Amino acid sequence: KMVINKLFGNVTNKKIAILGFAFKADTNDTRESPAIFICKELLVEGAFLAIHDPKVNESQIDFDLGKVGQENRSNWSYSNDLLKTYDNCDAIIILTEWEEYKKINWDFVSNKMNSPSWVFDTRKIVSPEEVKNYDFNFWQVGLGNNI
Repeated sequence: KMVINKLFGNVTNKKIAILGFAFKADTNDTRESPAIFICKELLVEGAFLAIHDPKVNESQIDFDLGKVGQENRSNWSYSNDLLKTYDNCDAIIILTEWEEYKKINWDFVSNKMNSPSWVFDTRKIVSPEEVKNYDFNFWQVGLGNNI
């Protein structure tokens, strides 16, 4: 709900990069992963999702999204190339604390995304100082406010 509110109360036709689908880094285990619920909610609200996870494969994501994912299959895609995941996105939601998400090149990403764009860091792995030099709105768990 907070993501939807920050994106002007509507995510219909907005593209959102989902970074991480596993419940924690260094595993392909998705049992009880918050990403499942969040992705389902965003799909129901009309968002387009580009989902990336280094170890969770597309068939597992398809299984976990279940009926909601199948009914909205044209609204989500699996991305195995992190650098292409950001193309024309309106927001990024970091849901798993993978090491490669801690090393994102924000200069590169800012040139790939739409403007204005949001970065939502639910794992507290992004330094606010790193993103404040780019044209991002930023929300981080524990910080709460955008920069």
